[in-house]
Amino acid sequence: MGRPNVVVFFTDQQRWDSTGVAGNPEGLTPNLDRAARDGAFFDVAVTPQPVCTPARASLQTGRFATSTGVWRNGIALGEEADSLARVFSSAGYQTGYIGKWHLAEPSIKGPVRPEQRGGYDYWLAANGLEHTSDAYATSLWDGDEQEVTLPGYRVDALTDAAIRYIDDRSEDDEPFFLFLSFLEPHHQNHRDDYPGPEAYEGRYTGAWMPPDLAALRGTAYQHIDGYYGMIKRLDEAYGRIREAIKSLGLDEDTVVAFTSDHGSHFKTRNSEYKRSVHDASARVPLVLTGPGVPQGRYVKEVVSTVDLPPTLVDLAGINVPESYQGRSLRGLLTHYEADWKDEAFIQVSESELARGIRTRRWKYGIQDPDADPLAQPHSDSYVETYLYDLKADPYELRNLAGSPAHEEVRAVLREKLLWWMEHAGEPMPVAIRPAEQDTGASQLRVSAEEARH
Repeated sequence: MGRPNVVVFFTDQQRWDSTGVAGNPEGLTPNLDRAARDGAFFDVAVTPQPVCTPARASLQTGRFATSTGVWRNGIALGEEADSLARVFSSAGYQTGYIGKWHLAEPSIKGPVRPEQRGGYDYWLAANGLEHTSDAYATSLWDGDEQEVTLPGYRVDALTDAAIRYIDDRSEDDEPFFLFLSFLEPHHQNHRDDYPGPEAYEGRYTGAWMPPDLAALRGTAYQHIDGYYGMIKRLDEAYGRIREAIKSLGLDEDTVVAFTSDHGSHFKTRNSEYKRSVHDASARVPLVLTGPGVPQGRYVKEVVSTVDLPPTLVDLAGINVPESYQGRSLRGLLTHYEADWKDEAFIQVSESELARGIRTRRWKYGIQDPDADPLAQPHSDSYVETYLYDLKADPYELRNLAGSPAHEEVRAVLREKLLWWMEHAGEPMPVAIRPAEQDTGASQLRVSAEEARH
């Protein structure tokens, strides 16, 4: 076998606990659950920025949001960025992009100019798919900037286009890299609704609710039926892609990655759906299958989706660009890495200017309450705002930021966070002030050693 084909199956706003393999009991993802057994499942995968455009920039470049310059929505990816498409093209790959892009200049409708397409050869996409289409009315633009309308439910329309792309290249000598980017299960913006397939309407009314949504309510009781219906259809689409690859005899020669840009907290943490350090915003599904991925691999270490670009490049046998700030996960696929930093860094913009770190046990976050999060990419002064013990409180329902008992924990996590800020190329803050003490917090002493694990 030569270099493998690579397909990225990318969803939008999908929580990690929407999958059966992560514990959801509703049977939404049998195809992904099976793939997790066929390949590698990453238990704790974290987006570096829980909002669309910055997360997508990180996934195209292997760099953190403030390093790419794309730290909020409305900023275009640099036209000379060392993107996945350019890296794969330089290694002899055909490259294709289908679906939502959201990395061009902020025009809501119309085609993306060729120089803002990240270097992809084949193009069938829209910058803001939620603004150019609806659940049963899909409009995209091709490489000649001609509008293309596709029939069927939007997930199915994009899946059909992807299968055509794969089929057309199945006999070629050159390998292909395809990035298939869905809008679902993101809400439909113009009506703030989650339109699932009509066949599933009402199926998930009263369905199992993640504990944070059940406790904090938000809009989940209004929207969970459509949200779950979208995820069910996405899983069927994922199964169709894998079956098409198998039917074309490419299954042993194709790496397939499934992940999302961020999660959804359904207006429980702020006034919309993401943009917070909480797992509901930042933790996403991540499954890999194909050559170089061992069967039935359960990865318990904390990883970031900024690590996915170097991983895909590495699995394809291509030298990982020096510009990448993410770390290849290839070693974790086959063995335990003693020097793996078992943590992930989170940057937050737009709703608040915040930074966070997620370890296996702890979530720690800082915020500048005086900053303009739409105008400032970073700050020189923060306040400790979030601390959750994920072992005792996995759905982050009790904030310990002001607990005197956790002073040593915060000190350790603060140093870890500062390391990541420097690694991401951020200026170091002048001050990180402690939160106001919670005099009603438990006086249990939590050791610094506990913060390191």
